[in-house]
Amino acid sequence: AAPPELQEKTLVLVKPDAVQRRLVGDVIQRFERRGFKLVAMKLLQADQGLLDKHYQQLRQKPFYPALLTYMTSGPVVAMVWEGYNVVKSTRTMVGDRNSA
Repeated sequence: AAPPELQEKTLVLVKPDAVQRRLVGDVIQRFERRGFKLVAMKLLQADQGLLDKHYQQLRQKPFYPALLTYMTSGPVVAMVWEGYNVVKSTRTMVGDRNSA
């Protein structure tokens, strides 16, 4: 195990389609196989106002209404994972995203 100062935490959100396809267990297994620790997990419905703020830069895109409909179409699962190099590993597993 890495020293506490080298431990990182990252937030992973499982979107509605993956929840509906029952892939949450697969996501958990992937992280656990890499030695990461699940610190927190919550099943929730995405808030329309929060999504609107999060996707603000996409408001003028033609797909924007469909994106909001999709993200509110079912529950999402928010997970916090902890471990050495968890941020880089997550980006490798799910693809790098613009965190800004």
